[in-house]
Amino acid sequence: MRTRNSDKQSLVKQKAIELLGRDGFEGFSVNKLAKACNISVATIYIYYKDKDDLIISILNEESRRMAESMIRDLDPQLSFEAGLRQQWKNRYAYMMENPSLGRFFDQVRSSTYQKHFLDNFMGLFQSTIHRFMRNVLDRGEVREMPLEVYWSVAFAPLYSLIRFHFEGQSLVGHPFQLSDEVLWATFDLVVKALKA
Repeated sequence: MRTRNSDKQSLVKQKAIELLGRDGFEGFSVNKLAKACNISVATIYIYYKDKDDLIISILNEESRRMAESMIRDLDPQLSFEAGLRQQWKNRYAYMMENPSLGRFFDQVRSSTYQKHFLDNFMGLFQSTIHRFMRNVLDRGEVREMPLEVYWSVAFAPLYSLIRFHFEGQSLVGHPFQLSDEVLWATFDLVVKALKA
């Protein structure tokens, strides 16, 4: 039996994330992954029983890491603006440090793996965010609204700016690079909208 090599296993995960983010689930295969890693297909099967096992393993590990990153330094007692600012800092840092994972999770959102991702991601994340939002609502800092409305106003602008940054162009095709000035000016508009 062949032995496991943690460096090769890390390479397999990294390349799988890149390929899945770029080509989607339909364009992904273990053969393509082996070629991208410059290893044999048999080597991949030392670490994972099949393609599904590989994807679920990545989802388990990365969704947990993402959740921990997004609630880092988020004290549930913070004011609404301070807590939301911390979440924007965390999300922005995570996405900028992990662009391949951002594209990977975009693919997951429209796949059969979405439920698995959410089940894994929501544990610790949901508990902390729920306590933060409960405190904010109890203090009357924002009014209660459906989660989908809140998320769309609170975070969709951030993710749109990050997407424009990675694409290198604005909605109308002008060169675009996200700056701190644009990031935090957008954040101020989001806070005003949610406090209105």
